[in-house]
Amino acid sequence: MLRWLIGGGREPQGLAEKSSVQTIGEEQIQNPYTELLVLKGHQDIVRFLVQIDDCRFASAGDDGIIFLWNAQTGEKLLELHGHTHKITAMAPFSSSDVTEEKVDLIITASADRTVIIWDCTSGRQIQKVSCFHSTVKCLTVLQRLNVWLSGGSDLCVWNQKLDLLCKTSHLTDAGISALVELPKNCVAAAVGKELIIFRLSASYNGSEDWNVLEVKRLVDHQDNISSLVSVNDLTFVTGSHVGELIVWDALDWTKQASECNFWDSSVHRDVQPEIKLSQTPNETSVQHLTSDEECVFAAVGKGIYVYNLQMKRVIACQRTAHDSSVLHIEKLPNRQLISCSEDGSVRIWELREKQQLPAEPVPTGFFNMWGFGRANKQANQAAKKMQENTPTYFLELVGDLIGHSSAVQMFLYFGELGLATCSADHLIILWKDGERESSLRSLTLFKKLAQNGDLQLRL
Repeated sequence: MLRWLIGGGREPQGLAEKSSVQTIGEEQIQNPYTELLVLKGHQDIVRFLVQIDDCRFASAGDDGIIFLWNAQTGEKLLELHGHTHKITAMAPFSSSDVTEEKVDLIITASADRTVIIWDCTSGRQIQKVSCFHSTVKCLTVLQRLNVWLSGGSDLCVWNQKLDLLCKTSHLTDAGISALVELPKNCVAAAVGKELIIFRLSASYNGSEDWNVLEVKRLVDHQDNISSLVSVNDLTFVTGSHVGELIVWDALDWTKQASECNFWDSSVHRDVQPEIKLSQTPNETSVQHLTSDEECVFAAVGKGIYVYNLQMKRVIACQRTAHDSSVLHIEKLPNRQLISCSEDGSVRIWELREKQQLPAEPVPTGFFNMWGFGRANKQANQAAKKMQENTPTYFLELVGDLIGHSSAVQMFLYFGELGLATCSADHLIILWKDGERESSLRSLTLFKKLAQNGDLQLRL
């Protein structure tokens, strides 16, 4: 049974309506998150969570305030004020000061056209810059070069002190929506339908002579690029609003594979067909991508899809994983996935291999009559062999976390410390392993009783 630590709120959007979404019983044996802590402080939609270290994370959203939290206790550590409009991007940045000690920083960008670097220990502003001509929509840290990039109407390269090292010329009014780091000092920037590859020319002689050059434009997508993910040093993947997924070579930027039929039930035979005259952009849009180097996990419309990079095909999917669009998806260290949605739910899935049933023999009488028996037999054996050698998978729902009353924007996974989720309901929820928390409470009580016993003996 779930042990709720808050009172019941209004039912999350979509749950009261009848839908084809898979459901799970009240007894969720494989779901460890049976306790939750509600963290309050934000006054508007919480859109961003970033992990600072093993026990701390930061949150930000439309109220322009940044909070730092303890992931173990839920304690509010710091409250950072400096922006006057909503936060549009946030990234962690670890650096070394003059004493060579590691300093944990976070960078925040806002619709007020400013970027601020914060010290996560003291909460003070390290630097603030206000020279942007448009809102910065994305931030990427290149840790190896000890620089970071801001993407808006142009691409800017900065050092830790917020010195502008170099920048591109004005790209478009829409600007850069996403960035991903590539090998050989390159980055890929999503600018509308185009993917632009930039190369950074770093200075190694101690001077500040840096340069950023556009080296290639990739125009394979038919609609705006909505998500980017780096798989490894050889591969990265992009997704678009019309459901295109393209696998790219990270070294020469050539297209290696693509998938454009996420919504087509004839392509994914394990899925129940849906009769629809047309697909809306929300049903086909690739909202988020993540990878474990073997597979790419895609949030597409209301569904989640597992695309195997070696097989170059979708090996498992849930077309209606949620009642509304899936906004974020992550692969856990085990064979589990977590997804969250506009419907206010967070769900845990397990990727499992299907048990193959023996292939039924095909009657050969008719074909033998026309002389096709031998060819058909060989084709059937080849198909059977291929079926036996190609494992098939499915996604099973093993946990359903209902606590938010509005769209869950994203989450962070902290291992045994649990899961942090943020939502349009202004709340952050820490989901805890109930058995672990109960064991820790018992251990604490045992230690306290032992200490009291020692004290009484001494008296």
